[in-house]
Amino acid sequence: MKNDDRDNKYWQAHSLNLFAKLSAWIVFPVILAVIIGKWLDALFGTEPWLLFLSVGISFVISIGGMVVISLREIEKIEEEKKKK
Repeated sequence: MKNDDRDNKYWQAHSLNLFAKLSAWIVFPVILAVIIGKWLDALFGTEPWLLFLSVGISFVISIGGMVVISLREIEKIEEEKKKK
């Protein structure tokens, strides 16, 4: 196998892994926020305000998580460039 083929397969697998991590940071906090928000609204009778609040907070958490992962990946790429 050529060296280019190995590099290409590495980047494909790495890209899919990164996509999965970023997607998880979008999906899971929002789903959790909807469940918690609906439960809190039913508990306190504030429908739909706590749902909106929890979803808004989950978006902020999602963005923070995605930024952290992105910065780590950028650092890895820069380290690999320095090695070459």
